[in-house]
Amino acid sequence: MKINLIIIDKKGKDQLYAPLVEHYRKIAKPFAKVEVIELFDKEIAKAQDISPQAAQDAYTKAMEKHLSSGYNIALDPSSKEVDSFEFAKLLKDNMTVNLYIGGAYGFSKEFLTKCNKAISFGKITLSHKLVKVVALEQIFRGLTINHNHPYHK
Repeated sequence: MKINLIIIDKKGKDQLYAPLVEHYRKIAKPFAKVEVIELFDKEIAKAQDISPQAAQDAYTKAMEKHLSSGYNIALDPSSKEVDSFEFAKLLKDNMTVNLYIGGAYGFSKEFLTKCNKAISFGKITLSHKLVKVVALEQIFRGLTINHNHPYHK
């Protein structure tokens, strides 16, 4: 199984969260290959200065090439909240799962309709660096639930 965490975020190692990102990628290895794909370019930066709609369009353009393979899940705060067990079910029985985290202005409705599912981890707003870690922890938790591993208990 392969899980791609695709996020609108500037590339580069940050001192605080990078060790946690690597930790969750490493401990997930027995269950799945987990990749973190950070997308940010001049077009996105420029679009974010223009308008929220321009930013969402730039996010869609950057991410839509990943939609052609796998089961696609967008993290969207206005979508249905899921708990860890519901999230684990979304990972189950899929060879490739793409989990998308949008930029500062979220996703366009167009992008959300192109995904198989849109979910929320809750109503709070988190920084991109932190939500990346939270998503990786939930990926690991979901994988352990699906494999009857004691981590979740």
